[in-house]
Amino acid sequence: METPGRPPPPPQPSGTVKRRRWGGLRQQWKLLGLFEIDQQHDFYGLTCRMKEGLAAAIHTSTHTPAANDLSDDDFRSKVTQVHKDFSLETFGGPVFAALRASLGITEDEYLQSLCSESCYLQFISNSKSKADFFLTNDKRFFLKTQNKREIKFLLSNLKIYVEHLRKFPHSLLVKFLGVHRIRIPPGQKKYFIVMQSVFYPDERINARYDIKGCEVSRWTDPAPEGSRIIVVLKDLNFEGQVITLDRQRSWLVQQVEIDTGFLERLNVLDYSLLLAHQPLHHDERNQNLSFASLIVRTKKSVNPGSSPIQGGVPGAVLNDDAGPEPDSGLTSSQDRDDSSRTSPRPAGSGADSPDIPDFRAQNRRLLPNLKNPLHVIDGPEQRYFIGIIDVFTVYSLKKRLEHLWKSLRHHGRSFSTVSPQEYSRRLRRWVQDHTA
Repeated sequence: METPGRPPPPPQPSGTVKRRRWGGLRQQWKLLGLFEIDQQHDFYGLTCRMKEGLAAAIHTSTHTPAANDLSDDDFRSKVTQVHKDFSLETFGGPVFAALRASLGITEDEYLQSLCSESCYLQFISNSKSKADFFLTNDKRFFLKTQNKREIKFLLSNLKIYVEHLRKFPHSLLVKFLGVHRIRIPPGQKKYFIVMQSVFYPDERINARYDIKGCEVSRWTDPAPEGSRIIVVLKDLNFEGQVITLDRQRSWLVQQVEIDTGFLERLNVLDYSLLLAHQPLHHDERNQNLSFASLIVRTKKSVNPGSSPIQGGVPGAVLNDDAGPEPDSGLTSSQDRDDSSRTSPRPAGSGADSPDIPDFRAQNRRLLPNLKNPLHVIDGPEQRYFIGIIDVFTVYSLKKRLEHLWKSLRHHGRSFSTVSPQEYSRRLRRWVQDHTA
């Protein structure tokens, strides 16, 4: 009701209404260590250009017929698209399009997530890295800036990375989905990668850890009790805890051994095992741990509020007569059939271990059409999100000298800068010691 003698308030501009609508969300994100990149943010112009460039790049891959087999030219591919005030280069476009398809990510949903009208989020990390981290508004994909050396390393090893994922489709290695460089005149240029978020969906995650298997500088002060601030904890914060998986333990231990063996051959170190957990719903606990029930429970991870699935599980994989993975250009259909019948062995192992048949079935237990099934592992009481990230640090002369200096400074204590062989052994040992 208008007050007598006082003019009515002027109509609110649509922009004001929109700012009010998002204002509450911005405050909530700030509490979580996430900041909306709105028009007042320093990265607003950059991220708008990234979105525009990615939309054009994805449109190109959507309208390019997928190749049955990837060629050397596909791995060396570099496409530059010029826009009004910037240009975007896409490296290995056909390879990453095929990889996305193999993960069950359609180009339309990739486009919708990366290029929606909703603002990106900036993730404030306690990492020592100078990289910038952006998160799509639905929190499904990370965009991370990288330096030229790291991008060159990834592209030079892209073929063996793709081959590793072909042999071990449920590898814990982070899934890279795109590599790009944006140029903004007169002289700004940034390389960045797009990758799948390990912690998705994150609505009920109650603790996150970055594990390197050592002790020096591996403690982070937890968030105050009752706070909603996201803090990624470290090795020393996890002491006294255990990852309880029961029959799934052997799968995790062997897959970590396979993946760290691969990284050891790449001569890299300083990568991290990301770990998060959330409690299972009451109706999910104490079920018969058949592979069918594992699939049911994994399905539930993408819909935290869902009710138990009744009846049979369509597409459940319980034996060696499994259906094919989603089709992509990564391999031929014959290669995929052969791969699905071959059980992965731990790096350096000899004869098959007694639990390899169980391991083989477990390695194919997840339905490929879920949004993020590859990093989800259920135990009796907790659901765990696990992935290996930051795989770009080569054991160079600089790192060897850093190892020598730290050996003198931290004598008798474990630190991150060690040889790739020792680094992989130590992380495998940490997983063995902290799982049950």
